Amino acid sequence: MHYRAIFISDLHLGTPGCQADALLDFLKENTSDYLYLVGDIIDGWQLRRRWYWPQAHNDVIQKLLRKARKGCRVIYVPGNHDEFARHFLDHHFGGIEVVEEAVHKTADGRQLWVIHGDYFDAVVQQAKWLAYVGDYLYEFTLKLNRYLNNMRGRLGLPYWSLSAYLKHKVKKALNYVTDFENAVAHEAAKHGYQGVVCGHIHRAEIRDVNGVLYCNDGDWVESRSALVENEQGELSLLYWQTEPVVIAKPQLVKVA
Repeated sequence: MHYRAIFISDLHLGTPGCQADALLDFLKENTSDYLYLVGDIIDGWQLRRRWYWPQAHNDVIQKLLRKARKGCRVIYVPGNHDEFARHFLDHHFGGIEVVEEAVHKTADGRQLWVIHGDYFDAVVQQAKWLAYVGDYLYEFTLKLNRYLNNMRGRLGLPYWSLSAYLKHKVKKALNYVTDFENAVAHEAAKHGYQGVVCGHIHRAEIRDVNGVLYCNDGDWVESRSALVENEQGELSLLYWQTEPVVIAKPQLVKVA
């Protein structure tokens, strides 16, 4: 498939949880005029603790660079796990642009604010030590999840995310997600944008928040999801399973 724009984030290259093989399949099968890397592409937090960099992760980087060389405009908005890249804002690396934030204009004229979203996470901004603890616990659930899915695979059962299940079951986590979405959408409205595209919380979503189109492209640790825009400017979420599953949402915010 060819799309006008593709948005992906939270790849977490450098961790065992990154589903690099599925991501490579996705990048090989889908092309676009614009490719936005919306933060947490490389997990500097984990790499500082323990070096992990298999060939598949290197292949992902090479694939992204190849797309830039072939004419795709690749725009990289660093997140909190790859905050080291924020030292190189407004630079180009192999044709990939590094920016603090971006504005994407859809084919039907809407302006979407593209940010990672960690600036709206009170834990990351005000209690970074707690964010590190949460990262340890999250990595543990992902490790447990890999064992569970190895067993499920032997039984012929499909992939299932333990950490996503736990987040949906914990009320405080749901409140955190809702507060995050509302804060990001509110700030986008203050800047005069019709919508916002972000990552950070690993929960893919397209919905209207008080007249602002809130889009989260998900992640490539659990959901294997991307936000895509077609040539008409319609946005949808694509989940990359054995066969890609597209979930389209009504476009609630239009430009007069």
